[in-house]
Amino acid sequence: MNSSVTSWAVSVSWSACSNGRRVAGLLIGLYLPWLGQAAAGGLALMMVVALVVRLRIKDTPLQMLPAAGYLLLNAYLCIAGF
Repeated sequence: MNSSVTSWAVSVSWSACSNGRRVAGLLIGLYLPWLGQAAAGGLALMMVVALVVRLRIKDTPLQMLPAAGYLLLNAYLCIAGF
């Protein structure tokens, strides 16, 4: 297998695992508010990176809208708490 394909597969599997942990953190955060706030903060930071990537690949504002919406939602949950 090509090394670039292998590194991509590892990157995708790590990213999926990391996203799953953040979502699990939000769900557990319904019972432990501090953990939910931390998970929401992590997801907000991930959406900031997503917007930067979208800007670098010159996407249209309409294509950036979902990432911006999730950024605002998670930033609100992180700041306001549950």
